Amino acid sequence: MSDDIKAMYKTIMDDHFPPQMEISFVDGESRRTLFYEKVDWIVENVRKGLRYGENPGQEAALYKLVNGNLVLGNARTIEPGQYLVSDVELLQSGKHPGKTNLTDADNALNILRYMTGRPTVIIVKHNNPCGAAMSDSLYDAYNKAYMADRVAAFGGCIAVNRPIDKITAEAISQQYAEVVVAPEFEEGAMEILARRKNLRVIRIKNIARLQAFASKRVVDFKSLIDGGVIAQLSFMPEALTNEDFKPAQSEHKGRNYTVNRLPSEKEIEDITFGWLLEAGVTSNSVLYVKDGVSVGIGTGEQDRVGVAQIARDKAYRKLEDRYCFEQFGIGINDIDDEDKRAAIVKRVAAEKGGLIGATMVSDAFFPFRDGIDVGLREGVSAVVQPGGSQNDYQSIEACNEHNATMVFTGQRSFKH
Repeated sequence: MSDDIKAMYKTIMDDHFPPQMEISFVDGESRRTLFYEKVDWIVENVRKGLRYGENPGQEAALYKLVNGNLVLGNARTIEPGQYLVSDVELLQSGKHPGKTNLTDADNALNILRYMTGRPTVIIVKHNNPCGAAMSDSLYDAYNKAYMADRVAAFGGCIAVNRPIDKITAEAISQQYAEVVVAPEFEEGAMEILARRKNLRVIRIKNIARLQAFASKRVVDFKSLIDGGVIAQLSFMPEALTNEDFKPAQSEHKGRNYTVNRLPSEKEIEDITFGWLLEAGVTSNSVLYVKDGVSVGIGTGEQDRVGVAQIARDKAYRKLEDRYCFEQFGIGINDIDDEDKRAAIVKRVAAEKGGLIGATMVSDAFFPFRDGIDVGLREGVSAVVQPGGSQNDYQSIEACNEHNATMVFTGQRSFKH
């Protein structure tokens, strides 16, 4: 059985999807059609499309938009020819990409398009960021993103918004990753990455102009179990600059509640970074960031207080693992010396999992203060959330009790 399972993942599927696809929106005599072409690559002198879909045994195909501009209401969707993930350049493949490789890359770029100001690294695993960091150098950003959750980064997709230099390539080559996506590779970097024969190395030159995609929308299609389809315009964060985040205020029973303290310059940087990172996290989600680095990311939970607790617990566990790895070269789960383990756990507890002074980010409002209290008890100093709950006043009171600041975006950021 074990050999059969291994063979399953090595199977390359020949898909039966046609070379072209058309999607038409019809209103009376008016017909607006989007025209697509299937994407494939030359791998080992053989033309191949997607390796397989979400799982082996599921045929899949990648199509790129080649013609047809679509206007829906006041929104104009992205125009043909402005390609990112749908027209990738494979510099090295080993195994050519499957569906999950490209959707991971797509979500990483979905986040990166709002973070063009500084070198930034997003590591995505199972279509969620597990480590994210921005810094003054790509090498530093990569190390911070990787060490934020090096366990989850195993086999992930690494996407960067700067050309990969030799020192960053060296750091990446020390780890196991499935995909590396960059706008360019400096001289000597590809030779280093080639040590990982099955690493998919993808160049997308348009990453250099990602900011142009920050205001672009596409039509999202969701297929239902009965063959039905939900179509929607893609999400676009409205809060992008300092001025877009409003100090939290609420009215309850004739009384006005306002957060006592405005964010500092450092806090507003983390508020912006965290909120834009949130755009790529599966809902229901809460995450923590500090100094431009993810600290704990909670994804896909059913209740908000629960996901706040999960993100907190992850912050503790990931910091314990980081300290253990930095000090002894092994993970916290592999250390046999109980005294050494206890010392690391004690250190992390004293630092509250790295959450002291962190920013707490929520993709939807907190229905009660119990969710926000999870972060405040750990020393979180800033909170960003959409606002709009009848109990916003409770969250404001909670922040004021801890001398924490809070801002509202006025926009929910669900991702399903």
